[in-house]
Amino acid sequence: MTMMHWSLRRQSSWVQLAGHQGTDGGEVLKLYSEVEANCLDCLMRDPLRPFVPQYHGLVTKGELCYIRLEDLLSGLRKPVIMDCKMGVRWTYQEEELVKARTNATLRSDMYQKMVKIDPSAPSAEEHEQGGVTKSRYLQWKDTTSSTATLGFRIEGIMTEDGSVQRDFRKIMTLAQVTEALLFFTRRQREILEAYHSRLLALSDALKNSLFFRTHEVIGSSLLFVHDHSSRANVWMIDFAKTTPVSDASRLRHNVPWAEGSREDGYLIGLTSLITSLSQLSEKNNDRFCPLLL
Repeated sequence: MTMMHWSLRRQSSWVQLAGHQGTDGGEVLKLYSEVEANCLDCLMRDPLRPFVPQYHGLVTKGELCYIRLEDLLSGLRKPVIMDCKMGVRWTYQEEELVKARTNATLRSDMYQKMVKIDPSAPSAEEHEQGGVTKSRYLQWKDTTSSTATLGFRIEGIMTEDGSVQRDFRKIMTLAQVTEALLFFTRRQREILEAYHSRLLALSDALKNSLFFRTHEVIGSSLLFVHDHSSRANVWMIDFAKTTPVSDASRLRHNVPWAEGSREDGYLIGLTSLITSLSQLSEKNNDRFCPLLL
């Protein structure tokens, strides 16, 4: 998973999710990225501040520099976590696509990854060559999940016992998202409603956010976290590919991407999640929340 490695302070070891290192004192360390540090610094003065981990500056450990962040799992008992990759173009920035086309060499490793997921995905010529270009692979990858259809994808879920499930690639419809949310929350009404309220509040904050209006948000996630006390929260994380745009007036975040537009479709994904949770909240509690009976 590419979600942040938040520490489980009740345990003697850190939850290992993606190359981040836990610390004591309610903080985690993440390897330094200038782009991400700049984003976090801006977000501390933006209406989105309540929706991102608190940024405590930088620290050097040995030869490495780290970003100091609030530990979003602090105080939670046996937390359950879901990582949702946001946007219709989560995998790549437009600059990456241009560079990949400039150096359009055939990649056998990417061809093998493509064939493993869908043997029919490569063209006859690509099968014959045994390779695909990076630009072809990057654009194809986001079409294999709900990234393209719903504007987000579930990357993984960590259950209360610490096991991680990642087999959500086949989710393509809102109905399938609903089933995944029911699995994630164990059909607990209070948790579902808490997530719904938090996403509605995030939607309002995004409308008033100068940062959101002026940045192309690529490679970012929403981190869903809850525990058995029905405490539930959603956080925006991962900004290493989030970059400012020169013409913010044309960036809407709620339209499909066309090359050159720099649209990320972040609001398409957020709307999909809110719609799914809204539908769940309207269902009969006896049917959808048996654990509360």
